[in-house]
Amino acid sequence: MKVLRVINSIDPHSGGPIEGLKLASSVMLEAGVEVEVACLNEEAAVKEEIKAMEWPVHALGPSSLGSYGYSSAFKVWLNENLGRFDAVIIHGCWQYHGFATALACQRIDRPYYVYPHGMLDPWFNETYPLKKIKKAIYWRWGEHRVLSGAKSILFTCEEERRLARNSFRPYRVQEYVIGYGTTVPKLDKMARDHFHRPIEQPYFLFLGRIQEKKGIDLIVEAFSKMKGLHPELPDLVIAGPEQQPGYAKELKASYSSDSIHWIGSVDSKMKWPLLEDAEALVLVSHQENFGLVVAESLAMGTPVLISDKVNIWREIAEGGAGYVASDTLEGANELFENWMKQDATERALMKSRSKEVFEEHFNIRNATLRLIDFLRKESSST
Repeated sequence: MKVLRVINSIDPHSGGPIEGLKLASSVMLEAGVEVEVACLNEEAAVKEEIKAMEWPVHALGPSSLGSYGYSSAFKVWLNENLGRFDAVIIHGCWQYHGFATALACQRIDRPYYVYPHGMLDPWFNETYPLKKIKKAIYWRWGEHRVLSGAKSILFTCEEERRLARNSFRPYRVQEYVIGYGTTVPKLDKMARDHFHRPIEQPYFLFLGRIQEKKGIDLIVEAFSKMKGLHPELPDLVIAGPEQQPGYAKELKASYSSDSIHWIGSVDSKMKWPLLEDAEALVLVSHQENFGLVVAESLAMGTPVLISDKVNIWREIAEGGAGYVASDTLEGANELFENWMKQDATERALMKSRSKEVFEEHFNIRNATLRLIDFLRKESSST
């Protein structure tokens, strides 16, 4: 089977689903599936990323029309190459790469599937009402046409599917929850020896982009209050790029403390031992389609303290791999309070449950094998 995966950008600095695409594509190759990727980046801008991938990548930018990303070269390439593939997977919504791919597939009756990656979450409509108006117009003209014509819309978890139904009307699509996740890294002795802990004492960890959506203001305020009441509480390490520098500067000024450590961006070699050594990962996001860092934390046996706006919260709560609360200051307080109530035995049990929940729900190898099986069954039924 030959699969084309289409995505707006493969630049890791742009965020989005590229990391999951790479992990899943590696599993596909191991399973004997041929993979190619098409994107709207300019080739020179992502030369190193292309070189690091094990499959052909077609960078068909530069794109135009702002974030929508129109590319005439992409349209030509699709018309010339789409017939080579048995199935096509579109990653993301609201941009030209999805619209152009859907139309091209429909012209030659080629099955295609769409991963929305949380982009149909109604949270965006509530938070950005002006953008909602633009999206509502585009929905009737373009996006619903893309989704309704797909063989199936692929969701990363049940909560994402449930929320997507409340975004726009009409909503007539075929749905399938396929899963998502990451892999368990192999931390050899050399990797551990080269890892320098940011602090000697135990710590909670926030790991992600420093932006308002992540609820970091709630974390630092709740932590500061709890640390004042319980000096024995582990410190707080905040790691990640400052996507909103003004927001980060304000938080640092408002919550200056020897117990809060801002360490900036970390590379992949540092990320895994940083997660493994943490007492718990803390993420009180206002919207998080999947929360890949949550799966990464569980893979290392580290429990998570998350909001119920992280869409995989049900699996966490039911599996006993952490605590869940609302994305409010009261919720953040509750997370730290619940942690403090545990004894050593209960914390050890939560660590073991974290790995169990990861293996059951968030090992991307298992999710990708389900996807391959699904695609093959779909192909044989047409």
